[in-house]
Amino acid sequence: MLELYGYWRSQAAYRVRIAMALKGIDWREHLVDLMKGEQFAGAVAQHNPHHTVPVLIDGQRVLTQSLAIIEYLNDIHPQPPLLPADPYQRAKVRAFSLIAIADSNSLVVPRARKRLAEQFKASPADVTSWNNYWQTLALAAMEKTLAERDVKSPFCFGDAPGLADICLAGHVAGCQNSETPFEQFQRVVEINNRCHELAAFSANHPWIVRDKGPRA
Repeated sequence: MLELYGYWRSQAAYRVRIAMALKGIDWREHLVDLMKGEQFAGAVAQHNPHHTVPVLIDGQRVLTQSLAIIEYLNDIHPQPPLLPADPYQRAKVRAFSLIAIADSNSLVVPRARKRLAEQFKASPADVTSWNNYWQTLALAAMEKTLAERDVKSPFCFGDAPGLADICLAGHVAGCQNSETPFEQFQRVVEINNRCHELAAFSANHPWIVRDKGPRA
C-alpha cells in the first residue's frame, strides 16, 4: 500500500489524493501539521530535504512534489490517463496545471506567509492581501485559458478529468481555505463543480480530511 504524508489543507497533497482516487489506487495517509513544524522531524524530514509535503512512499521508492508524484502514478497505473497522448496537448495541460503548482501555490504556502510576517513584519491583514492577490491572479489566468480553448469540453481539456482538473480543484480548495473569492470566475466554478460530482474530488477535499481524519 502506498504511504502518503500530507497536511489536511495542503493543495499539493489534495492533488495527489485526487489522482490516486481517480485511478483506484489504495493508500494510507499520515497527516503532518505544518503549522506546528512537524515537517522538520519524522518521515518528511527523513525523505525530503526541503521539508515540504506531499511525500509518497511506494515500497523502497520515495517521491516528492505533487506533479512528479502524479506523473509517476500515471505511468505505473496508465488507466484512466491523466494526460493526453498528443505531445502538444500534454504540454498545454502541463502549462495550465503549473499556473497553480508553480505560479501560485509556492507563494501562499505556510512557510511563505510565515516569512512575510517574520522578515518583513507583515500584519495578518497584509499577509491575507498577499495571499488573495496571487490566488486571484491564478484564477484569472485559468479562466482566460479555459475561455480560449480550441474545443470546449466538460472538463478542462477533455471529456474526463485529468491533471488540469486536479490542479484547478486544488487551487479552488486553497481559495476556500483562505476565503479568497473565486465565484466570479464562471468557467473555473463550473468545472470545479463538475469535478466535485465525482467522489475522487469531493471525498478527498481538505475539509473532509480535516473533519474526518486521514485515510487509514
